[in-house]
Parts: sequence; structure tokens; C-alpha cells
Amino acid sequence: MRRATGAEVLDRRTLNRATLERQLLLRRDPRTAVDAVEHLVGLQAQEPQEPYVGLWSRSASFAPGDLVDLLKTRRVVRTLLMRRTLHLVTAADCLTLRPVHQPMLVARMVGTLGRRLPGVDLEALGAAGQALFAEEPRTLPEVGRRLGDRWPGVAARDLGDALSSLVPLVQTPPRGLWRRQAPARNTTVGAWLGREPETPEQDDVLAALVLRYLRAHGPAAGADLRAWSGLSGLPPVVERLRPRFRTFRDERGRELLDVPDGPLPDGEQSAPVRFLPAFDNAVLGYDDRSRIVGDEHRGLSVTGARFVLVDGFVAATWTSSDRADGGVAVTVRPLRPLDAHERDGLEAEGANLAAFLGDGTPGSLTVADP
Repeated sequence: MRRATGAEVLDRRTLNRATLERQLLLRRDPRTAVDAVEHLVGLQAQEPQEPYVGLWSRSASFAPGDLVDLLKTRRVVRTLLMRRTLHLVTAADCLTLRPVHQPMLVARMVGTLGRRLPGVDLEALGAAGQALFAEEPRTLPEVGRRLGDRWPGVAARDLGDALSSLVPLVQTPPRGLWRRQAPARNTTVGAWLGREPETPEQDDVLAALVLRYLRAHGPAAGADLRAWSGLSGLPPVVERLRPRFRTFRDERGRELLDVPDGPLPDGEQSAPVRFLPAFDNAVLGYDDRSRIVGDEHRGLSVTGARFVLVDGFVAATWTSSDRADGGVAVTVRPLRPLDAHERDGLEAEGANLAAFLGDGTPGSLTVADP
């Protein structure tokens, strides 16, 4: 791997290979599931089963039971963080990162729900909700209904949605366990982890967050960092860190920031076929997603489409369904024609995915016409 310095221009393929390397997608990584979650600064997880595929595609030895154990032992949790979306993060990151995201979470909630919360005292709502969620895990609508008498005329679902941002919550198992369906019950971070979120030095936490983002996503522009995090107050932090960065330009002329030791594989290095879950970090971690998905398909990235990477770039979508025999059927829909070599790689990895999703039971793979 080469190390570049100065403001050289990094082409799309070089950025692609850097993204794959840092996202643990260029080769399956030996680190444990909890270490992978920490390195990635979490995995987006509003679809409870998707992180299993995300970790399988990145890990040399991941098994679903690894993540189940982490959830049950509370070493990882599902909580609202970046972009006001549910993320699977380590318990330590939940405690540290939730406070620096809290103002953004509330602001986005108010921007979305404000008109539907007439007369609601948000501080009072948060205090009342905190007490109920701390008692035992409850669903958001349930708590909204219990508090509805205090704010008549406001829908219970809106009160519950607001509480997901006002109160630091985690979703509790069995929600999120492998191949389990369960209501989205929430309790407070303090009740679940035995400690309340606290950030002694917010600037230090934000600086560490910027550096961790670049180690997992860089080189990247300031706009990419904002798009990933949802935080608007990072420019001063970036400027304080600037002496620690190396800088590049992309083909669009944007300045790209990077940590000094971030790997930059050659753009011509081969890349294996990888199946990504919905809303994967490697796609949603940027404002300019052209390093991994063409502009013509960018819209699919926000619809929950699951992507297939061929030669490092999005070339297909995939879906899965359970079969009567316990196996899983995977269907791939190419977005462009695939040559014989590409199709062979896709079929091999797709068969492995079907077996993984079926707990070892051989599944089936269908590749539709593009």
C-alpha cells in the first residue's frame, strides 16, 4: 500500500479502494465483531437484521451468535446517533457519543415533528418519558399513549417519536437478535448500562470522532463528514486538527482530509464481490457517494436497497426470502451487464451469503437479467 502526501488528486478508483480497505471490505478482517463495530463507529441498524450481513461481509470468522452475545451482554447496543438514525454501537461509544449528538437529535426531531406537537413542553415530556422508560423496556407508542392525557390532541405516535430523541434510549433484546421478530422496546441508557451518558470534554470527543471517521471512511471532505454525522458544529474542530491531517483533492476539486497513516491501496488492486446490507456505512458515509455508487443509482441508497459490489462499485441489488425447507433464496438484480468473470464471483459469494442467512442450510441464488 502506498502512502501519499501533498495535495495530489485522488481518482475515483483510488478513493474506492481506500473506502473498501478502511471499511474492511477489500479483504475479510480477522478482528472480533465488537472491534469491527468500534472501528466502523457503529453500523446503521434501523433494520434489525442488517448488521449481521454487514459484519459477515467484513469478518473472516463472524457468526451470528457473536453479535447475539454482544447484545445480550450489553457490550453493544442500538441507539439513535448519527443523522438521527438507529446505529449499532459499542456500549462505550453509546455513553460517549450520545451527548455530543443530543442537540442535533432534538433539532432534527423538532424540524420533523414540531408542528405536530402544539403546546407540548419538551422538557416536561422528556422528564415524564424518562421515568417510564427507566422502569422497564417499553415501546415508543406505549409511552406516548400513557402520556397522552397530558397533551390531548397530540398523537401518541408523535409523542413517542419525540421521546426517542429527547431521552437517551436503547432498544433492548430480543429486538435485533438473529432471525428474531420482536417489538421495539426501549429503556434508558442509564438503566441498561448502569451509567448515564456523560461527556466531560465535548471538544475532545468530537476531535476523536473526526479522526475515527477518517480512519474508517477517509480520505473525505468536510461535507462528507457532515453528511455522515449529521453534526453542524464540526468545522472549528476540523480546523484545530488540520496540522494533523494530510490533504488531497478529488476529481471534482474538493479538498479531502485524511489521517497521516490511512492506507491508500492502488486503484487497480482487485476487489472481491461483496454483498452489503441496507443503509451500509460504505454507501451512506459520504455526501459524494460516487466513490462507490454511480450518480445514476444514488437514489437507491436511501430507499433501503441492498447492494452488491462488483469490482468495488455498486453493480446490482439483492433481496432474500425464506424457503419452506429452512434455506434462504437470494435474488440478485444487476444494474449493468456482468461479464463471465464477474458473474462467477457474484454467484460464489451469493451462494455463501444464502448459506449464512440459512444458518448453514444450502440456499439458492437467482441472478435476474439486467
